[in-house]
Amino acid sequence: MKRTTFIVWIWRFTGPPAIEPEGCRRRRFLTAQAVRSFQGRAKSPHKAQAKKKAKVRVVHNRKGFTLVEVMVASVIGAFIALVAVGTLRTVTGTRERVEANCRCAEELRFAADMVRTDLMNLYRDTDVSKTKLVGVMAETDAGLIMDLTMRVVGAGPARAGQPEGDVYEVQYFLHKEEKAEQEKSVLMRRLCPIVGMEDDIESQGGILTVIAENIVGFDVQFFDGSEWQMEWGPGEKLLPALVEVSLAGQGSGDEEKAEIMVRNFVVSFPRLGQKTQGGSDATVESE
Repeated sequence: MKRTTFIVWIWRFTGPPAIEPEGCRRRRFLTAQAVRSFQGRAKSPHKAQAKKKAKVRVVHNRKGFTLVEVMVASVIGAFIALVAVGTLRTVTGTRERVEANCRCAEELRFAADMVRTDLMNLYRDTDVSKTKLVGVMAETDAGLIMDLTMRVVGAGPARAGQPEGDVYEVQYFLHKEEKAEQEKSVLMRRLCPIVGMEDDIESQGGILTVIAENIVGFDVQFFDGSEWQMEWGPGEKLLPALVEVSLAGQGSGDEEKAEIMVRNFVVSFPRLGQKTQGGSDATVESE
């Protein structure tokens, strides 16, 4: 069987033997090198093609990822997402705190400028009864708070189109109000025009305005020339030599992580007959 197959392969490459006369027929002998050459040429194409098909079959059979690859990719993706979310939350929280602190600083600056302007425009008269600067601790539901009342000149019209003089009574105090189920402390300013100095101030009322929000501290101290006083009552016959005003603001709404900012300034009131170097009331401010 093998010999017949081998002869068939030889005929395929060399062609069938020529028909010879029966009398001239003779056996054909092949060398070993020729046999090996024919064997290699007969078998090598099939083996190469079989190997190529096997490789293609392996590549085509692999249509997805393995379980290990999927798990590794999931872990890496979760880690990247966690880092990205944490970074985003940190950046957002930092930006919110910075914005809250900037708003608080602006509120403190505006409130301090307004109180200082009113103190520097304090109405002063030779008649002590017409000059008013009172700072007392008033008792409220929230505790003791500073109540600063004074008479100033040229504070601006309180009521548009109404006859008013150039002397006004100004009052500053803290007030707690509830908004959106959250308690907020604000600095209030009451402006009341004085048409006649003999009128009763308490019955006149005035215009109440919110000066600054998130103000958690408002303190005023008075220097009488020898020591600092916590209050300056209406019975005092002279103005204090110095008045120090301190304002404290809360940077963020969260009380547990609140950042408190403080701003204070000092206003001097020279005695009658005495002048400062600039010829007017002097102020010193610090934060």
